[in-house]
Amino acid sequence: MISSDVELEEGVVIHHPDLVNLYGCRVGAGTRIGTFVEIQKNVVVGRDCKISSHSFLCEGVTVEDGVFIGHGVMFSNDIYPRALTADGRVQSEADWSVIQTRVGRCASIGSNATILPGLTIGEGALVGAGAVVTRDVPPYTTVAGVPARILDRLSHAGNGTARQAGRARG
Repeated sequence: MISSDVELEEGVVIHHPDLVNLYGCRVGAGTRIGTFVEIQKNVVVGRDCKISSHSFLCEGVTVEDGVFIGHGVMFSNDIYPRALTADGRVQSEADWSVIQTRVGRCASIGSNATILPGLTIGEGALVGAGAVVTRDVPPYTTVAGVPARILDRLSHAGNGTARQAGRARG
């Protein structure tokens, strides 16, 4: 389902429009969206991104231009999620606050990574498949693992991509 309040810029490709759930979001020109993707309200996706199948972009996520999001990537937007309030009522939007997350230009997030709320994944960063990102990822850095740890420092290759510049220790 693509809700009528979704803003799709020119050239957005949604491979199976009947097999996605997009509502209240904005998607930049040239972006490609795979099957079974959910993009919630107030999410902004930049230009020329690729969002692979089964990924979930919740409210509060901003994805800048040229970002790759692998299959099954999950974002979260609440540090202390609960179904009920302290007095036993079912929570509503009034009972919690969305925590913002930003993915910088030309970053890549590997399949099945989980991104906790309130983080910044820097420009050109690379998040390994299956990583659980619990801290900000500096620009042009490779992280992997559970929790994600810095593996490599990268340098800008001049064309919107990054190349390995050496191993980081620590």
